[in-house]
Amino acid sequence: MTDTIKLTAAQAMVKWLSVQMTEDGDRFIEGAWAIFDHGNVAGIGEALYRYRDDLPTSRGQNEQTMAHAAIAYAKTMKRRKAMAVTSSIGPGATNMVTTCALAHVNRLPVLLVPGDVFANRHPDPVLQQIEDFDDGTVSANDCFKPVARYFDRISRPEHLLTCLPRAMAVMTDPQNCGPVVLAFCQDVQAESHDYPTAFFEPRTWRIRRPEPDPREVADVTKMIAGAERPVIVAGGGVLNSGAEETLRRFAERHNIPVLETQAGKGGIAASNPLNFGSPGVTGSGCGNELASQADLVIGVGTRFQDFTTGSWTVFGKAGRRLVSVNLHPYDAGKHLATPLVGDAKVSLEKLTAALGDLRFDAHDPATREAWIAEVGRVTAAPEPDSKALPTDAQVIGAVQRVAEDNSVAMCAAGTMPGALQVLWQAAQGGYHMEYGYSCMGYEVAGAMGIKLAAPEKEVICFVGDGSYMMANSELATAAARKAPFTVVLTDNSGYGCINRLQIECGGAEFDNMYKDSDVWPEIDFVAHAAAMGAHAEKAADIADLGRKIVEARSRDVPSVILIETDAVPGLDSGGHWWDVAVPQIGGPARLEEARGRYNANAALQKTFN
Repeated sequence: MTDTIKLTAAQAMVKWLSVQMTEDGDRFIEGAWAIFDHGNVAGIGEALYRYRDDLPTSRGQNEQTMAHAAIAYAKTMKRRKAMAVTSSIGPGATNMVTTCALAHVNRLPVLLVPGDVFANRHPDPVLQQIEDFDDGTVSANDCFKPVARYFDRISRPEHLLTCLPRAMAVMTDPQNCGPVVLAFCQDVQAESHDYPTAFFEPRTWRIRRPEPDPREVADVTKMIAGAERPVIVAGGGVLNSGAEETLRRFAERHNIPVLETQAGKGGIAASNPLNFGSPGVTGSGCGNELASQADLVIGVGTRFQDFTTGSWTVFGKAGRRLVSVNLHPYDAGKHLATPLVGDAKVSLEKLTAALGDLRFDAHDPATREAWIAEVGRVTAAPEPDSKALPTDAQVIGAVQRVAEDNSVAMCAAGTMPGALQVLWQAAQGGYHMEYGYSCMGYEVAGAMGIKLAAPEKEVICFVGDGSYMMANSELATAAARKAPFTVVLTDNSGYGCINRLQIECGGAEFDNMYKDSDVWPEIDFVAHAAAMGAHAEKAADIADLGRKIVEARSRDVPSVILIETDAVPGLDSGGHWWDVAVPQIGGPARLEEARGRYNANAALQKTFN
């Protein structure tokens, strides 16, 4: 007779999660974030309390932001560890839909466990229940289905025996990794069941390294050997694979220049002579020049997103061919690329062995040196007697000059992501950007998640006033947890990035900057951040900003440094066209001019979807 143990379904879930291990002997689900309400407090809440020594629980201030922290943690851990996040039914659950989409786009593991309706339907409709007039099986949690990698609804206690292993299989699968949503009916959470004791034996989950098909290796080897001006585009898959050193050795052995996407930046130190910055919309000048001349583009762990490709205008050489080294055939086959499906580290090792001592000598190192000098020019401190507000580039320069090898620059949305990709000179591992979903509000919570995952790192969070206003409450959580990081809060009185885009597209300045909207709130950001427990102060100028960042290193709570900036200037260096459609008819002369620019650039697109 099978040995069993009687537990509630919620207790069984938490107990099981606490013994799912990594190859290093650690828990894969390192802990849980929770905000309780009637849909999860009695069931999941009791279970988390019961097993609090085995699976620690943290409380966030908002369901979306605590899930952002969990995702930043998993990203920093290179998908080797993850966290669970639980909310109640209703608004608590739907608050996490945005975060689920963010994890899906970025291929990152997170376990979301929202409460759900009563499986027995006795008290229907319960508080916060969404009723579909035509489908009695639908709840608010069905909103997760398009953005979850795996979705399941636990409507019987024994469902855990199948859904939990499936959830772990998805989160630890390098090909299909992404967010898992287990919608947990609130009455079922409290129901007891006799579970097999063997179900709770510790299990180790191995992160596989799929090897590429030898025929695909041969195809790609032949393409590289036949190229004259190859270039590598390194994406986030390089970091997830732990292939940073393998990529560096591959590039150096064959003397192939490397360009980095937002997700891949920091895989190779900016100081490496073969690192030519980034391609595309937010690309470096030398990087885009290389991209335009390349006859073979070798993507490694990248989705070739539109920013990377300049909406498919930057890789413009006639006859240019495309290789995509990627774990998933879906990504590897995009845009008629020749696929090499496999782990980035293993695939590069196979290619290196096949290519032997083949070396290229087609790129001009001088263009890189000229670009570094240009970066120095635009990021230099303003003249001491300047009365003008500093630019975003000058803010980046101030931080760069005091950054150390353990500094991590992080951001997510607005002006700073593009500016940082173009200008920030990252040490290896010194960059964390959520730009797959470019989610405003990720920044503060994400900084906390990074710090929790890598307490030895100095985390510097760049955030504009717009993103800060959307989601800042996890400052209070970080202050209470003594999780220090530095927030560089740039205040340009509105959405400066989109205002510039609005102008570029021929539009009138409207509703982006406070001066062009019907409200202009007077916000004391320093007082606000201080009220949540952060050390907060305003920098008088660029030199003062640098001093205050150094001073923040001695604190055990977050430091928020406010600096007012000029919203008008762009970077004035680097960059490329981005396909943002302009109205085809109507409008004043400025719109006609924008439409002309748009049509000219769109004619250059070389895209196969």
